[in-house]
Amino acid sequence: MSLGPIELLLLVAALVAIVAKRFRLPYSIGLIAAGVVLSLSPRVAGISLSRHLLFSVLLPPLIFEAALYIHWDELKKNLWIIISLATIGVVLSAAVTGLGLHYLAKWEWSSAVLFGILIAATDPVSVIATFKEVGKRGRLRFLLEAESLFNDGTAAVAFAVGIAYVAGGTMGSLKVGLLTVETIGGGVLCGVAVAGAVLLLAGRTDDHLVEITLTTLSAFGSFLLAEHFGFSGVLATLTAGIVVGNFGPDRAISQKGQIAVESFWEYAAFVATSFVFLLLGIAETKYSFFGLWRTAVLAVALVLLGRAAAVYFTLLLFSRSSYRVSLQSQHVLFWGGLRGALALALALSLPLEVPRRQEIITVCFAVVAFSVFVQGLTVMPLVRRAE
Repeated sequence: MSLGPIELLLLVAALVAIVAKRFRLPYSIGLIAAGVVLSLSPRVAGISLSRHLLFSVLLPPLIFEAALYIHWDELKKNLWIIISLATIGVVLSAAVTGLGLHYLAKWEWSSAVLFGILIAATDPVSVIATFKEVGKRGRLRFLLEAESLFNDGTAAVAFAVGIAYVAGGTMGSLKVGLLTVETIGGGVLCGVAVAGAVLLLAGRTDDHLVEITLTTLSAFGSFLLAEHFGFSGVLATLTAGIVVGNFGPDRAISQKGQIAVESFWEYAAFVATSFVFLLLGIAETKYSFFGLWRTAVLAVALVLLGRAAAVYFTLLLFSRSSYRVSLQSQHVLFWGGLRGALALALALSLPLEVPRRQEIITVCFAVVAFSVFVQGLTVMPLVRRAE
């Protein structure tokens, strides 16, 4: 991506932010609409939303900035619910979607399973961008954002198993278990190691510019280190952000540095979010759903059904405990489980030999479009009512 298109995207992002705030419109929706318009310009012809761009450049700042505000005490109170939604919930959602596409749309098992897996996890970019507009931080927003951040580990393992299945390989339960431990545990360890080293260095200076630089190394370094060893980069950056956010202030990062770090990462997250949704809008124009509208409608219905099973069944397990989540909040968790760029990046990274690969990508775009436009526009009234 050359400098010219980057400047154009930044200008459009700033204009959309001004208009969205003035007319009280969802910022993410405005960006996608702007991206659709931008797709007509030859200046953005070479820009595309790739897995490498999303995972290596845009996702780390978004994950890290959100993790800075996850307080350890609040995380401990809701950890079992978050883990359950990120594991049992993801598996249930993938199973419902995959089974439905196989039996109702007559997709091959490999295609149905892979689509179910890549669309199962809620998207941290869409969820965080949407619920930032709520402003107020409460338990409901915390559960939604934390789930979208934590479920990457499960999705990564399931996706690896699905790819192995398509390639003709087999994975026993022991191998799947080891892969799960490696992906999740390795990501967490990388995050702790990088964040710990950064905080040790930060404690030796009170220069706020150096402190910003060190937190940048923490965000991207933890992600790249984990991905290099085949671990979860998202969980690594998430862990690094939690460690820095909980142990940095008043210990390693100066008071002036804390203000500067928070301002810097707020801006970094704004830029990354803007780029993701603008590129999403540009990409949407490249795919036509008309030839596959029946499959697309079925996929949307199955994804919603899978999300319902994930939320209501999983939280039923906690209905008689202190972790209980009210039914009204469960409705928001169901409808607020947005899909977005993460699912698209996984779809675009599918091997060429996967049956119905192009169909999977197109239907995935349709589900994401429904999620962002329909669910994203209508979830706010539910949130305000639940609070």
